[in-house]
Amino acid sequence: MINQTIAVYRREMLILKRRFKRQVAGQAILPLLYLVTFGYAMGGELRFDDISYLEFLLPGLVAMSSMTQAFAIATDINVARFYWHIFDEFQAAPISNASYVAGEVMAGITRAIISIFIILGLGLLFGVQLHYGPIFWLAILLNSFLFASLAVALAMVVKSHADQSLLTSFVITPMAFLGGTFFPVDRLPGWLQNILGLLPLTHASTAIRGAALGKDVNVMSLILLTITGIILFWVAFFCVNKARD
Repeated sequence: MINQTIAVYRREMLILKRRFKRQVAGQAILPLLYLVTFGYAMGGELRFDDISYLEFLLPGLVAMSSMTQAFAIATDINVARFYWHIFDEFQAAPISNASYVAGEVMAGITRAIISIFIILGLGLLFGVQLHYGPIFWLAILLNSFLFASLAVALAMVVKSHADQSLLTSFVITPMAFLGGTFFPVDRLPGWLQNILGLLPLTHASTAIRGAALGKDVNVMSLILLTITGIILFWVAFFCVNKARD
């Protein structure tokens, strides 16, 4: 099973290697624009709990990017499935469904980690120095694992590439702006906090920001990310089973 997983993962990495420069450029442009427009322009005037808005924003961008880049593996799966018919080849190959899901999830996590290093590098250029300890990276891995698993599941459910774009617009984009990325959730009305507390990205943003700022991280957020990620991984497994039937 390990060799099968590595084979799936290696294929995705070979594709990533061929377009690595374009991938890095694409992953850098949006965080750079956010840092310039929202962070650098307002960072000296806005402060939350004695930290600049730029220091508040950077961990939120890390959480958002780990989500969007991990989920972006769904696009590659869709293209391979509907246009190149690579998924048909996986069906014929001696690769188990669990290995296929694990390989694709690992590829999504790798894409997310690359984007994080890009954001942290941009943060250094803007003079932002935070704490990047084990909890910080654990929260990123859990968030990436969760959304990469969701990406594989949804990629197996949709019937066309256009449907995938709709899911991104209705699921990922709203979460990116409402999950505590650009503003502190605890300043919202209680009823709205309860709703946003249902979003995985809210817990990821809280944990990543707390660790980056050297504060205590709510263990429950990490537990919820872990449980949700495991559930979505098994959902992805069953979705692949159904797609291969």
